Amino acid sequence: MPYLVDGNNVMAQTVGWHSDKAAARRRLIQNLARFLAARRVKVKVVFDGAPDDEFPEGVKFKSVHVLYARPGSDADTRIQELIRKSSSKRDLIVVTSDRSLAAFARRQGTRVVPAGQFRKMLQEVLGADSKESAPDRPINVEDWMNYFNGSDH
Repeated sequence: MPYLVDGNNVMAQTVGWHSDKAAARRRLIQNLARFLAARRVKVKVVFDGAPDDEFPEGVKFKSVHVLYARPGSDADTRIQELIRKSSSKRDLIVVTSDRSLAAFARRQGTRVVPAGQFRKMLQEVLGADSKESAPDRPINVEDWMNYFNGSDH
């Protein structure tokens, strides 16, 4: 199932995201790429604001298709356009916390996932990734205690 993500809504689920919106946007795109790889789904993300130099309009980063609001408009309007043009509305999952966009999406026959719920889905995937990369050897607590206490054993 393809996901159509309201990027700013998902970013807003993270404390302090607004202090560096460009960095938050880049982190989200990277996390979406990991989500896509783990779940084997398609992902389009739409952001408010001007395109990022690193991730310009229309670029695909590790298969995540990055889009932006049209000049003088907003991401919700762009997402509505994408829903209208979709030939598989019933297979589409729209990620947003915007009530009017969610209502529009449902009227079009698409499934809606709130941004907070999607953030939890992302965290599950990211957490699984970090567990997979953890070594399979036991942790020697005494070595760590010595290291942090400054002992030279």
